[in-house]
Amino acid sequence: MTPTPTATLVARDWAEIQERMLVPLYEAVYDRLEIGPGDRLLGLDCGAGLALLLAGGRGACATGVEADPARRALARERLLEVVAAPPVPGARPYDVLLAFEPTPAALAGALPAVRRGGAVVLAGWGPPERCTVPVVPGGGPAALDLDALAARAGLVPDGSGRVFCPFGYADVDSAVRGLLSTGLYGGAADPGQAEKELAEALHPYERTDGAVWLPNIFRYVVARVA
Repeated sequence: MTPTPTATLVARDWAEIQERMLVPLYEAVYDRLEIGPGDRLLGLDCGAGLALLLAGGRGACATGVEADPARRALARERLLEVVAAPPVPGARPYDVLLAFEPTPAALAGALPAVRRGGAVVLAGWGPPERCTVPVVPGGGPAALDLDALAARAGLVPDGSGRVFCPFGYADVDSAVRGLLSTGLYGGAADPGQAEKELAEALHPYERTDGAVWLPNIFRYVVARVA
């Protein structure tokens, strides 16, 4: 499938503006799990693959799963191994599964590729009062019950943590583009109106030099495959 021009632009906004905002989360998880040479990591909904690049920089062998063809194409431009659907269980299962706000179905589809005892990291937004990304009609961030998701999947709890991930942008325009690329506001009936309301909601976070600064807390849960 060839990505549409609009999908390609949104994917590039994700890769060039937004994706780096989650680096503190990825690094905290990799530090906790001591990701390094010999580890095999599977990134679910990996986007343009920055999390895979960071894991590869530590010596791990990282593979991504990304259904969106535009983001998958960008990840492959980075010479990453990214597939459209979770790989079938093979002779070499993965040691770690990294998933940001997965649906129960997506998580269930990826778990067979992870070895017994392997780590499953579920990540998502922290408490609403600790996140400043705006909620407007049509969308916004919402905390997912990661512990319940892990329990429903039959995983064994193995700890959790919180990470400070500030979103910083050069100006309101880049902030709007970056936030729209997350898909958080895809439920808006009128995308143009949602874009306008989002820009207005960002003004309180605009600094004197025009930059936008949005402090946020993210949470992750580590669980093990039984």
